[in-house]
Amino acid sequence: MPGHDPDDPDGPAGLDGPPRPDDPARPDGPDGPAGPDGPARRARGELTYGSYLRVPELLGLQQLSSDPPEHDELLFIVIHQVYELWFKQLLWELDHAVRLLGADDRPRAGKTLYRVRTILKVLVSQLDVLETMTPLEFASFRDYLESGSGFQSTQFRELEFVLGLREHAAAAERADTAEERARLRGRLAARSIWDALVAHLSRTGHAPQEDTDAAVEDALARAYREDPRAAALCEAFVEVDEGLQEWRYRHVVMVRRTIGAKHGTGGSTGVGYLRTTIRPAFPPLWAVRDRF
Repeated sequence: MPGHDPDDPDGPAGLDGPPRPDDPARPDGPDGPAGPDGPARRARGELTYGSYLRVPELLGLQQLSSDPPEHDELLFIVIHQVYELWFKQLLWELDHAVRLLGADDRPRAGKTLYRVRTILKVLVSQLDVLETMTPLEFASFRDYLESGSGFQSTQFRELEFVLGLREHAAAAERADTAEERARLRGRLAARSIWDALVAHLSRTGHAPQEDTDAAVEDALARAYREDPRAAALCEAFVEVDEGLQEWRYRHVVMVRRTIGAKHGTGGSTGVGYLRTTIRPAFPPLWAVRDRF
């Protein structure tokens, strides 16, 4: 499969290459999670829960646009900011899984995918909280969102790209900032986790005879029959795929419950568009089931 080598140290930093060492948002950033004075504060014994997690800065990020403030806008902001944090973690884990597959470290790759699946379950459960908001309560501040829409989430597009879903490739040129555009272009150029799985299976005795969907399904069928560990890894991919589809289905239902059939913010068609997204990320792993 074409794409960037996940073990190449010159790869796109923070994509399928190694983390950027100068990024303070990364756990291994030069100053640690407490900022530039982190090491000195640790030495003085002054590091606290709040300073480690930057709680004051975190709690200052929820800025309501409604005036006078609408009660339910805070819930909407918190839920979506938490989603963005989970998207960041999902990208972190999926990039790790790509590197592990590149090293043929099957056990740790499977464990990482289990974590991804568990996070996706959390994303679904958060919709239960959002659904406590009635259509009238959402309408009370919806106009303040103007053109803002979850459709514009750069991190979610990154998730799609790393999973191998590339139909929104044009989003790489529509992102708000040059940094976001660069990130999305890097994702498009990099190896997806599906590419990494096929390459791993090829190196471990399950190479497709040719680069076609049918040949990939043949290789998967042989792996399921002949290699229980490879089959378990493939099932971990299915679990992730099922989790993503489950989240998207619940998202459709939540949007239908909240705004009906109206257009979404940001110019999307709302429920009509969201329904089209409920499909597998890894179709061969579903198609191969017809062979057993």
